[in-house]
Amino acid sequence: MTVKDVWRPVTAVALAAVWGVVAARWTPRGPLTITEALCSVGISAVVGLAAGWWSRSRWLMLAAPAAFVVALELARMGVRGPSVDAPHLSTFGMIALVTGRGVHGVLSVLPLVLGAAYGAGLTRRGGRASRVRRAGTGVLTAALAAATVAVAIPARTDPAGPGGVAELTTVDVGAYRLGMMIRGVDTAAPVLLFIPGAPGGSEIGSMRRYLTALEQRFVVATLDRRGGGSSYPALDRRGGGPALDPTTTVTLDSAVADTLAVTDHLRDRFHQQKIYLLGHSGGSIIGVLAVQRHPEKYHAYIGTGQAVDLVTSDRMFYDDILAWARATGLDDLARQLTDRGPPPYRDLYSYEPIMTYAPKAYDYDHSPNAKGAADFSIDVPEYTLLEKIHTLNAILDTWSALYPAMQHVDLRRDVPRLDVPVYFVQGGHEMRGLAEPFDQWYELLQAPRKHRDVFETAGHRAMFEQPDRFVATMNRVLADSGGTG
Repeated sequence: MTVKDVWRPVTAVALAAVWGVVAARWTPRGPLTITEALCSVGISAVVGLAAGWWSRSRWLMLAAPAAFVVALELARMGVRGPSVDAPHLSTFGMIALVTGRGVHGVLSVLPLVLGAAYGAGLTRRGGRASRVRRAGTGVLTAALAAATVAVAIPARTDPAGPGGVAELTTVDVGAYRLGMMIRGVDTAAPVLLFIPGAPGGSEIGSMRRYLTALEQRFVVATLDRRGGGSSYPALDRRGGGPALDPTTTVTLDSAVADTLAVTDHLRDRFHQQKIYLLGHSGGSIIGVLAVQRHPEKYHAYIGTGQAVDLVTSDRMFYDDILAWARATGLDDLARQLTDRGPPPYRDLYSYEPIMTYAPKAYDYDHSPNAKGAADFSIDVPEYTLLEKIHTLNAILDTWSALYPAMQHVDLRRDVPRLDVPVYFVQGGHEMRGLAEPFDQWYELLQAPRKHRDVFETAGHRAMFEQPDRFVATMNRVLADSGGTG
């Protein structure tokens, strides 16, 4: 064996490892945008082709991907979140593994393998590959091509007609650029900013499916908060990494600051001194704090599924789910909860039983409502394929970073007064852990105007379960303020 025989595969493997380090710095959570996906496929294919051709060995089909993966994992060890942490043996953990590392494998590792196969083949013109090998390579190439075409389809939203606005856009909030959908039939209409609930969650699909009627009276801006939906891959425009990295920058204060920055953007763009702010669930805490800090920017605050004190809520959820598990004979779940003890917990996976079983423990008759209680409507053209695939990863990664930072808030103590009119929409079947703290805060809260609507047959997602009634409530809000923009 000559020096060249050793040197060629070593340098080829090193090339793949370098690409792994670059990928870890560039896309630490995997390709999340169309551009990142297409570039990852292309670069991996070229690196694999070069490695296979230079080494003149089909062994690079294994060695190059292995070097890439090892270098990638080592280089991103400082990144935190379920999508990049060590695999966890739970339902959430397995989904994170498949939609995180699995998708990364399809868009980066698979083209590296195929590139190495074709590159090595170019050096063996006289050889004959087996039919099975050729067929396998052809099938994988076709599959990769189909996946590449699928992820390349951009998101879109239907036009709103003359005089209206309908766009999927971005807004600069300090160092980051967040995604947002803006829709309305009249750009002179009052502006309504909607802050969605769960950290990392996106409600663009639900707004399109259930609440398009709001667009007749408002310019509706639906924000994807940092780490959610189209904002999951938001990059630090100062040259840093994604918006979730480092996760220490993802705080309640930063979420409130983002909301205020988006508010100012909308006020400037639509030439309105004040706008309306709507917050749901976890987003409602952020909305309340934004209004408390700068009431002069808002006509009114509207809260639905209003959260007040997350620690108190979680302990009530724990008690209710444990009682339900014992009553329904779910002994394994009851044992798991008992062994773990009541929250708060230090890691996301400890909350998985609560997040999984709360909808079952608090179940009710959904027949009088639309399907919005459980339908998050990700099958709409306003999402790219990658945004749909990463729906759960965005929630898990962002929830892990932000949720602990929100647990020190208790609106009963921290927000005794708001200096704008406040309106609340609550479901008659709201979970006890949210309903009881809210009732206590509502009685204490002072505001220029205070009103509560209870949708008797709805639950936590009342605005999507009874959209027509919610639109009527919003029309009343508009009427109370004189329909101003």
